[in-house]
Amino acid sequence: MSLADWLERAKRWLAGARPASRTPDGGFAPRRTDHPTEMRTDHIMCVGPHGIHRMVYYEWGDPTNPRVLLCVHGLTRTGRDFDELARALAPYYRVICPDVVGRGLSDWLTVKTDYTIPLYVSDMLTLLGKIRPKTLHWVGTSMGGLIGMTLAAQPMSPIDKLVLNDVGPVLSAASLERIGRYVGEMPRFASLEEAEAYLRRIHAPFGPLTDAQWRHLTLHSVRQDVDGRWVLRYDPGIAVPFQTQPALDVDLWALWDAIRCPTLVLRGAESDLLTHETAEAMTRRGPRAKLVEIPGVGHAPALMDREQIAIVEEFLLDRSSP
Repeated sequence: MSLADWLERAKRWLAGARPASRTPDGGFAPRRTDHPTEMRTDHIMCVGPHGIHRMVYYEWGDPTNPRVLLCVHGLTRTGRDFDELARALAPYYRVICPDVVGRGLSDWLTVKTDYTIPLYVSDMLTLLGKIRPKTLHWVGTSMGGLIGMTLAAQPMSPIDKLVLNDVGPVLSAASLERIGRYVGEMPRFASLEEAEAYLRRIHAPFGPLTDAQWRHLTLHSVRQDVDGRWVLRYDPGIAVPFQTQPALDVDLWALWDAIRCPTLVLRGAESDLLTHETAEAMTRRGPRAKLVEIPGVGHAPALMDREQIAIVEEFLLDRSSP
């Protein structure tokens, strides 16, 4: 699908969206609530080109809070990646972390070429139609950031503040080819420990994580098959769009230049998906984002340690800069 087709479909989906109620500072005044922060699980039914599918999401904080933080994960990940971030921000937001279709506990699509950004945008709009936020802040890692960029670029965008975690308007052919190679693998593991060792290798660019954090990621990245072996918790068909497209750089500056909401860009200092040059250009074009580079991390910062979470908090809650 061409960029023009992508934008046109996104605009049609957004045509019925209601403009968000916002103020010049982004429409958010931090207010801590005392609602318990235990996680809840729910789902919505979404429609795509070839039928209906279920999207599961995890929710934290006061379910009546009109201030919503939507956290959307990367290509092969799940909404449970955001547990630590969600727990920290639940006193201020109703935090929603979906499993994008084809991942986690959500359904798999029957037609694999439907795994595209326009479908994910459509699903997120269905979710927003259910939760009906008055103020919407968005944290998107990699693919989740591309979904957020697409929504934020629309004239009637519901997003008031945007955090992009290691993604931007230029995606290199080399990085996309690398991602396509490992996404196409579907290894089977004899034990949870073997699965964790694999994930530690594949996701080493996440940076230094504790043993407990690696085990958390592993538990929500795999499931046991009928024969007792462990398999990855995503549809291998998500690789099909990568395999059917030529290996070319992707240029999304038209999206970026249309974004108007306050934006924070996080970049792993060793990232191969978001270069330093592109990240710097993002501070001068479009929403003129604030940029924070995180040393010792590639693609993408895991947003699990206190320092990374604090960067996001300070931007979203309008606290002083780090």
